[in-house]
Amino acid sequence: MAESELTYGIGAHRAVGVPLFSDIDVIYDSVARSGEENMAVDQLLLEGLAERPMLRFYQWSEPTVSLGYFEKLSDAQRAFAADGLHYVRRWTGGGIVDHRVDQTYSLLIPKGHVVEQLRGSASYFAIHRALAASLQEVGIACSIVEEDLVGESRACFEKPVAFDILDAGGKKLAGAGQRRTRDGLLHQGSVQGVQEVRQWQQSFRGDLADREHKKDIAAELLDDVCELVAERYGSESWLLKRP
Repeated sequence: MAESELTYGIGAHRAVGVPLFSDIDVIYDSVARSGEENMAVDQLLLEGLAERPMLRFYQWSEPTVSLGYFEKLSDAQRAFAADGLHYVRRWTGGGIVDHRVDQTYSLLIPKGHVVEQLRGSASYFAIHRALAASLQEVGIACSIVEEDLVGESRACFEKPVAFDILDAGGKKLAGAGQRRTRDGLLHQGSVQGVQEVRQWQQSFRGDLADREHKKDIAAELLDDVCELVAERYGSESWLLKRP
């Protein structure tokens, strides 16, 4: 199936309105974590992923701006110059995101799954189609943009790219960054404009999978999180790097 067919809503993997997965593990992470901890949790969850996809909803312990793997810290600081902001570099791509005003989630898909095997833009579209449906179900009018929109800003929500989600007035509501590894696909998403958070989370989960298996973050993984924060996400060299 050609990728262009996905652009116009003809799914290569599932029909429109049918969930992407039969089963999914879901973590409703009630602990507000630092940016570095959130990034480490996602990486470690991906590295330990079993056969089922996993969805994690999470929060931030302080006002945080995250920048995509290929972004410059100086651009993030210019885009969001408020005092007291904390900056963290993601493992995924994408732009610069202000997490003071959004809801965040990560979707992890194991190696070999049909969605993981799609090209980057096609997997992005497949996930965002489910996300757009969930937003519409909680009363948020939205649509998926079909091509990159012109703009100079590096701030993610000021420059929609293909398959981002826009509101009825053309303002960006949702975007994401992705990374593929030998373990699978990590999709880190940001959504604005959600008022009924738990209702939206349930709708999104339902549009992704038929059956939900609730999970908690294992205590032993949290020990590894501290180590990974020290080695990577909390280091100055990681934050300042420009790949």
